Order: sequence, then structure tokens, then C-alpha cells
Amino acid sequence: MSPNASPGSPDAPDASPRSPGSPGPAGRPRRVAVVGAGMVGLATAWFLQEHGVEVTVLDREDVCAGASRGNAGWLTPGLAAPLPEPAVLRYGLRAVLSPASPVYVPPSTDPRLLRFLAGFVRHSTPGRWRRGMAALVPLNEVALPAFDALEAGGVAARTVQGAPFLAAFRTEGERRSLVAELHHLRAAGQPVEHELLDGAQARAVEPVLSERIGAAVLLHGQRHLEPGRFVHALAASVRGRGGVIRPGTAVGALRDRGGRVELFTGDGDAVEFDAVVLAGGVHLGALARPFGVRTVVQAGRGYSFSVPVRRLPAGPVYFPAHRVACTPMGDRLRVAGMMEFRRPEAPLDGRRVRAVAEAARPLLSGADLDDRRDEWVGCRPCTPDGLPLIGATRSPRVFVAGGHGMWGITLGPATGRLLAETVATGRPAAALAPFDPLR
Repeated sequence: MSPNASPGSPDAPDASPRSPGSPGPAGRPRRVAVVGAGMVGLATAWFLQEHGVEVTVLDREDVCAGASRGNAGWLTPGLAAPLPEPAVLRYGLRAVLSPASPVYVPPSTDPRLLRFLAGFVRHSTPGRWRRGMAALVPLNEVALPAFDALEAGGVAARTVQGAPFLAAFRTEGERRSLVAELHHLRAAGQPVEHELLDGAQARAVEPVLSERIGAAVLLHGQRHLEPGRFVHALAASVRGRGGVIRPGTAVGALRDRGGRVELFTGDGDAVEFDAVVLAGGVHLGALARPFGVRTVVQAGRGYSFSVPVRRLPAGPVYFPAHRVACTPMGDRLRVAGMMEFRRPEAPLDGRRVRAVAEAARPLLSGADLDDRRDEWVGCRPCTPDGLPLIGATRSPRVFVAGGHGMWGITLGPATGRLLAETVATGRPAAALAPFDPLR
């Protein structure tokens, strides 16, 4: 059958409708395809292997080619919160239309982008943010244990534990929003151990901070990693345990044939699997839509580069008021920032790189922000409510794992562990209920 012959239509006689929260296939799947070779997709594949499932991972580009590669590498469940928040609205229209703004929306008539932005604004209220935060708490709680399971299971890469994680501000007034967020986390059942520091105390912890820093929050219990190295090590482990990874393989369509899923590659080949997990980041929407997933998955593009510094910090440094994240990687400092709502295939925009550099320049000491290397732009998959899409679709054989926004690295293994359990056993994990793809 041609992949253009309406594959995957939920109206097809062999597609089984599903209401949100209902169980997956009754039989245990033996062969599962995972579409997407980033952190989320590979973690799902790895944990499926823990259940004895044979996995094949397909990616239109390569392992770690998307947002998993150039991000800041934070493992910070203590900060993982919905992106839509009241503070975003305070930027105002003029700010978000400025190329120098940390949240940038270029003028557009794209109906999907406008639909996403309308939903994003609708969810940027205190009440909806608190409800979203409460939904994320159970996932955040298992984030770091999921990394421990990967390392214990033989993934030959390590997370960095015990290093200081500093959120730095120019004034105590700027700091209040993060302190309030930490209080909300505690109220939601996820206390984060932290200390409030003045500027001198912060510089004593991390001399990379400039004299402009007047207040900080020292967070405990967070970690970081080099994302490219870790994701490639995860891919190597999936292969070493018998999994197949097919880079350069676009998936054109899916068809639920009742008891199995037919997957059509971009060149027209058809392969059958017992189930398919869609973890292709910003591209998952096109494949998931015929199975009832209507939530817009929008590219929230982030930028990064690396610079030399006189003295590398021991751990991550974050400037929340400017949305700039800094992480030591090798002998250089990776500087990341920007949330640019733009089409995924748009080229890297040098103005955004310069905007991130200029935002960081007065806040860092001993950093040569003009000696930039590894300039990169990648697409974070964002949803209007700031919550990921994780679980079964209308087909009990087609699953979705994506839409994590800025938290795909932090929450990828936890997502993979819980979704793999759901796929392999047919019993939906309770922690995934708020992330139903059909919501």
C-alpha cells in the first residue's frame, strides 16, 4: 500500500478508538519502533529493552541531531516547570517582537503558530501554572532515579553530582520570582533544598560571577551532564543490547492494522511492528495527528555556543532574569539561551547569538564572549500548556512521547521508563495521566 493512501486514519475500520486513560494493547508487544533518536526516544527504547522488547529506533537525521545536542545539559527537576507563566506575559508585545528579547516571536500569519500562541497566553496565569506544576511533580521526583538506572544498567556516561548550581541575579528584587516558584514547588509536594546568598557569597562559590551580581539562590541536589556524550552513550547501549538504530530514515506515515502497526518510511518501504512510539520532537505532530493528537507542538528554538573562561565554574550558573544558562563542558563554558517561536527549518540567526552573548557579558567575569565556537540552534518541542504529551493515542498501539519544552534532557529518562512500562504491560502509569496526548 502507498503511504499516501490515508494511512493511520482514525476512521479506518482497523483503527481502535481509545478514550483518555484507557489501557493499551492486551498482548505484550515483542517488536516496537521508536521514531526519534534523541534523549526521550533512546531512553524509551532502552527501558523497553528492560522489558524484553525488541526495539528499532528511526531518525530522519541521526542520533542526538536535534534539541538533545546543543542544550545546557541540566538535570534540574527542581526547576522543571511549565513554560507558560505570568512572568512571560509581563514582557509585553513590544518585548517579544524584539530580536534581543529572551522570548522572541517574529511577526507571522502562520495559523498553527497563532493557535499555539493563543493557547500559550491562555495558560500563562497563576492558577494554570500551579496546576501544571502539580502535574509535573510526580515526573520530576523520578527524573534523577531514572538516570541512575541507566548508569547502573551499563550506559557508559555519567551525570555530574554534587556541583553547586547557582541562579544569580543583579538584585534581590529580581530574585523574588524564583523564590516564589520554589515555595510553590514545596506547596505542590516537591521541596527543593536551597540557600539564599548575597553577591559576595555567590562570588565566593563561583568566581565566574561579576560584581554586577547582588543576589543568588544556591540549589542543592541538582546535576548536569554533557548531553551529546550521554545521548551517544545511550545509543551505544541500546545497540549493544541488540537494538537497531536507523539514522537518515524519515517516517512518512503509520497505519494501525489491528494487532500491529505498519510503518512507512519516506522512500515507501513498509515495516510492521507490534507498537510504535513517536518521540520525534517538533516533528511528532504530523504523524500523531491522524491518531487523535490535536495539541500543537511548536518549535521553541534555543541557541548556544561555547566560550573560554579564566576559571571554569564547578557547576551550572543560571541568570533567570535574562534566561541565560551556562554549563562547564570540557575546557569551555557552554552559554545557552533564547526561546524563539519560529519554523524549525529556519537558519541560525546571528542576531540571537549576539543577544545571548550581550545578555551574559555584564554578568560573567573572565569570559571571552567574543571567542565563540560551536554556535548552534535547536528546536525544543513546546506545547501550549507547557506539559509534555506522553501515552497512548486513539490507537492502543501508537504512543507519543514529546513536547517537553526545555526539559527533555531532565525528564527524558523518566518519561522513557514510565512509558516503556505502559507499552510493555498495557497498564498506564498513574504519573502520566496529566500528559495524555488526547487531552
